[in-house]
Amino acid sequence: MGMTELVRFDGVSRLYTMGSQTVHALVGVTLTIPRGDFVAVTGPSGSGKSTFMNLAGCLDTPSRGSVIIDGEAIAGMSDDALAALRNRKIGFVFQQFNLLARTNALDNVALPLLYAGMSRQARHARAGIALETVGLGDRLDHQATQLSGGQQQRVAIARALVNEPLLLLADEPTGALDTQTSLEIMALFERLNDAGLTIILVTHEAEIADCAKRRLMFRDGSVVSDRVQQQRRREFAG
Repeated sequence: MGMTELVRFDGVSRLYTMGSQTVHALVGVTLTIPRGDFVAVTGPSGSGKSTFMNLAGCLDTPSRGSVIIDGEAIAGMSDDALAALRNRKIGFVFQQFNLLARTNALDNVALPLLYAGMSRQARHARAGIALETVGLGDRLDHQATQLSGGQQQRVAIARALVNEPLLLLADEPTGALDTQTSLEIMALFERLNDAGLTIILVTHEAEIADCAKRRLMFRDGSVVSDRVQQQRRREFAG
């Protein structure tokens, strides 16, 4: 694996058996994602984009071919080994924020560090830095229910960043937000990417996909388009 490559798919297929039928969710996908890339993954429902995200996030393993994350092949890994790889190298952001409603922003962000056995003081220090990074340094004590949708998603992003991952996976992260808030969240992703974070984002919204450096389009389990976007939508960034 080249030093600049973070994710590699080599001839990856993912098959699911449903009763007497075999569903080909991914078919022979080969691609690489270098460190520092910002990739939008698009395609219609059932195209394979969620399966691709699950494999890149070590939430699943391939039926055929190899998926390599930062030099580690995930095929044949135990559930514990996959979980350890996720915890060390990958952050996740979802459409639903999945915050603890009656818990403040600081403790929501610190939660992954609690599972890692870090002391309370160290957890809060790291969580505070992550919240500063997403522009919520003045909301540490606010409960999730006291925050707007956009602020809640920023807390969720801070939680994804708190373990200092190499790769951020975002699955429809603007799906529950209005247009302006969505663009503000994308501006945040751009700043994180400009600072060196590799991002893979699944979206069905064209203007959200326009923010990425590169766009993959899936159809029927295959990549039908893989292009660099020369004209990124950046006028809202700031």
